[in-house]
Amino acid sequence: MEEQTQNQGSEKVYAGDGRNAGGYTGGNAGGYTGGNAGGGSYNGRSYKSSNGNKGNRMQGFIPGMIVGIIAAVIAVGIAFAVTGAGGGNAASYNLPGVSDSAVNNESIEKLSALEEYIDYYYYKSSEVSRQDKEDGLYKGLFESLGDVYSCYYTPEEYQKLTEETEGVYYGIGAYVSKDVETGASTVSGVIKNSPAEAAGLMEGDIIYEVDGEDMTGLELEEVVSHIRGPEGTKVKLTLIRGGDTIEVELTRAQVNSPTVESEMLEDGIGYLQITEFDNVTVDQFHENFRSLKEQGMKGMIIDLRGNPGGNVSTVCAIAEELLPEGLIFYMEDKNGERTEYTCNGADFDLPLVVLVNEYSASAAEILSGAIKDAGIGKLVGKKTFGKGIVQNVIGLDDGSAIKLTIANYYTRNGNDIHLKGIEPDVEVELDSDAYLEDKTDTQLNKAIEVMKEEMK
Repeated sequence: MEEQTQNQGSEKVYAGDGRNAGGYTGGNAGGYTGGNAGGGSYNGRSYKSSNGNKGNRMQGFIPGMIVGIIAAVIAVGIAFAVTGAGGGNAASYNLPGVSDSAVNNESIEKLSALEEYIDYYYYKSSEVSRQDKEDGLYKGLFESLGDVYSCYYTPEEYQKLTEETEGVYYGIGAYVSKDVETGASTVSGVIKNSPAEAAGLMEGDIIYEVDGEDMTGLELEEVVSHIRGPEGTKVKLTLIRGGDTIEVELTRAQVNSPTVESEMLEDGIGYLQITEFDNVTVDQFHENFRSLKEQGMKGMIIDLRGNPGGNVSTVCAIAEELLPEGLIFYMEDKNGERTEYTCNGADFDLPLVVLVNEYSASAAEILSGAIKDAGIGKLVGKKTFGKGIVQNVIGLDDGSAIKLTIANYYTRNGNDIHLKGIEPDVEVELDSDAYLEDKTDTQLNKAIEVMKEEMK
C-alpha cells in the first residue's frame, strides 16, 4: 500500500510495495489531508493519533507467473500513486545533528582521495560528470541502509514522479517487477490496448537490453527511465523468453491504466478486480461497484491477486465502502507513536470473498486483512506477500527527494504481517498449466464455490 500525504513541506508517506519509478494517478480522488500529531481526515473521514499528537482476469491474468514484488509500471514507469502534499515549501536541511555521523572530516578526506583515484585511473572518467558523482554519493548513502524501499531521487527523477501523479504518462504500457534474488527486471503484466500489448510482450519476459544497453544489475527505476520517453518516440527492447532472445521495437504512447474492472458472473455473483490502489482507483471502484449493484449483485468477489499496493487514502476510501465502523489499520513508528485509520461503517451486508496470492502486497494486505479481521468475508488463494512497512517521500529544496521507511503498520486486529503475510481462509493453488491451456482459473473457481456456500 502506499500513501499518506502530510501537510509538512512536501512530505508524502507510503506504505507500499516499494515501486521506485513514479506513479499513475489522474483526477482528484480526494486525497489524504492533515497528518501531523493531532490527526486529520481523508475524504471527509477522520483518523486519529493515539497519543493526541496486472492486468485483469479477462486479459489473461496469471498471477503465478509474476516475478518478485518490487514492481514498477512502465506505462511510463508508473508506480506508487501520489496525491500531492497539501502545500508548503520543500523540506530544508534544518534537522538535528547526527551523533555518529558518517559525514566527517575523515570520510570527506577519503572521498576526495577516491575521487582523485577515479579521475586518474578510471578509463572513462571524462564521461562521468560532477553531478553524476554527487548523485552517486547520495544514492550510495541510502543503499547503505540495506532497505530496498528507501532511496534517493534526483531532481529529474522526482519531477517524473510528480508528473506521473497527474495521470498523464507515456511509455509502453507494461508492468515490470524486479526479482529480488536474481536482480532481473521482468514483465509482470501488460496493459490493455497499449504498445506493449500490440508488440506481443508477455508476462515473464526478461528485459535484457533497452536500445542496445544492458539492463543487467540496474535498479528498477533506472530500467524504467530507459524505457519511458516522449510520446511518438521509439524504443527497442531485447527480451529473454523461455531461453530465446527476442527483439521488439515499440512506439511510446500515452497509456491509461485501468485499475478496476468487473463483470457479473453466474447466480448474481459480482466479480471486481483491483490491480492497484492509485488515486484513480476510487472513482473506478465506485463506478464498477455501482454497476454490479444495479445488475442485482447478491455477493461479491474482490480479486486482489497480483495487486502490489497503492496509496493509503485510496485503500481507506474503498474500505469505507465495505467495513463496519472501527479501525482499518494503524501505523507505529520507531518512537512507538501510533496513528490509526478508522472508518464510519458501511451499509454493506452482502457475502464477500477476497482472492489473494503471494503477490498481493501492502494496500492489498491492508484491505484483505481488515476484511478478514472484521469477519465480513473469506480470503481464498495463497498467503499474501507480507509487506507491513510504510515509506515517507520528502521533497528537498534543491528539487531532489528521498524516500525512507518510517514505520510498521498493523491490521485491524493488531496483526504484524511484515515478512509473514496473511493466511487465506481457504488455500488453493493456481493451476498455471490449466490457465494457459483453456483459461481455467482454479482459484477463481474455488472463490465462486465458497461464495455459493456463503449465499445459501
